Amino acid sequence: MLVTRRPQGRGVLPSVRFPFALRSSRLSPDDAQFPAKRFTKADGRRSLAWAHDFVGISLAKPNTRATGVAGRYAQALFALSEETGATEKTAADLAAFQQWIDESPDLRRFVKSPVFSAEEQVKALSALLAQAGITGIVANFLKLVAAKRRLFALSDMISAFNALYDARQGITRAEVTAAEELKPEHIEALRAALSETSGGRVDIGVKIDSSIIGGLVVKLGSRMVDSSLKTKLNSIRTHLKEAG
Repeated sequence: MLVTRRPQGRGVLPSVRFPFALRSSRLSPDDAQFPAKRFTKADGRRSLAWAHDFVGISLAKPNTRATGVAGRYAQALFALSEETGATEKTAADLAAFQQWIDESPDLRRFVKSPVFSAEEQVKALSALLAQAGITGIVANFLKLVAAKRRLFALSDMISAFNALYDARQGITRAEVTAAEELKPEHIEALRAALSETSGGRVDIGVKIDSSIIGGLVVKLGSRMVDSSLKTKLNSIRTHLKEAG
């Protein structure tokens, strides 16, 4: 399960209707939310102490320098968006399209597959963008990427754009992986501790992965902090093998 900030102003995205033979896949938003509970002040104090203990390590700020093909496309899109005063709309449209990719196996295959020609990809994108109501700079950008046969790198381009946008807004993104759902006060305490460490606002996305057994894995910018029990057990196992 992934809990992330969802695009503003958009509800359920339309079904994916390709102009050629691919299955349609209806998209529905991830409505998973942390359960509302009553917590005492003592719970809050423990949460804050827990979060500060966890992030009591020097964390590097993210590297926002966009490089490679994805970076060059992202920089061009970001510069154009700033020049036209459409940065926020561009970010929202890209987030909506990335959400669509994440939730539609058919669209992921279409984006990654080298089988389709540039003409087929542009034609399909035109129909999809019309369905989603995505126009202007982002629509033109996506069609250009398809025409240049770079659609396979689209998610990397969006990530690079987000890094540039976040840096301009003073935001650092943190990806937290936990073995089970975190309580709301734990998330807020972790956000506060990470914000204090990074020196700015932190947006947190939470993934649940029971395979890590316990603890947390936090990625803040380019720095990974792993306190999961699975990692500790693997480390002990490695040391035992070396000792034997």
